Order: sequence, then C-alpha cells, then structure tokens
Amino acid sequence: MAFDIDSYLGIHPEALQLQARRMEVLADNLANVDTPNYKARDLDFQAALAAASGQAGATGGPSVAPVSLTTTDPQHIGADPTAPGSPELKYRVPLAPSLDGNTVDSQLEQAAFAENTVRYQATLTFISSSLRSLMTAITGS
Repeated sequence: MAFDIDSYLGIHPEALQLQARRMEVLADNLANVDTPNYKARDLDFQAALAAASGQAGATGGPSVAPVSLTTTDPQHIGADPTAPGSPELKYRVPLAPSLDGNTVDSQLEQAAFAENTVRYQATLTFISSSLRSLMTAITGS
C-alpha cells in the first residue's frame, strides 16, 4: 500500500514556504525603513496559499490569472529564476508616508513580522506533530 506524505501533510508545507517568503519581504521593509522613496511591500498570504493549493478564487473574489512581466535576462528587475511560481508582491498602502517618499511604517512592519512569526511557529509545530504521530504509527511506540 502506497503512502503519500504530501496528502498527509496537506497544505502546511506550502503555507510554511509562503510564511518564510513573507518574513523575507517584511524584513526587507524593516531594513529599508530609512531609504528614500522605498515602497513597502507585502504578500497576500490568503491569495498565494489559494493559488498554491490550486483553489483559484478561494478568497471570495473572482478567479483572476496573475499577470507577470516577461524577462529575457536574469538581471532584469523582478526576475527571479529560482522561484518561477513565486507569489506576487503588492505595495502596502501607507497610513502616513514620509516626506522622502518612503512608505514603511516600522511599527506596522514589526507587528506584521511578529504575527507572521507566530503563524510560522504554529505551522512548524503542526508539521512536527504530524510527523511524530506518523513515526509512532510506523514504529508502534
């Protein structure tokens, strides 16, 4: 009898990857808090998770195909050859943009980073628990 670990873990490995990607984006925002004209970006986690799980339109809105730029050189802006299906980043709407054009709100970014960290840890705990129960089923102890 064949066992499929992907179906056993469900959507959680994809969620873990998306949460890690969002952490990188939020860290970039925090690192550029004083950079003139830097625009804060974020990842629409629900839409990206729905796309990763193959549930187009799962966020309640209509199913829309993502539009992406065609790049002919890996050095083009936005070209990431290592992540062909990477989720689309969106610009964050600023509450109070600074005079130099920077839209990063450090307190908002820190709160989003902390929330994402908690979600990441919860996903890790769930995956660890699932694998531990699988090992218990295999070894019988």
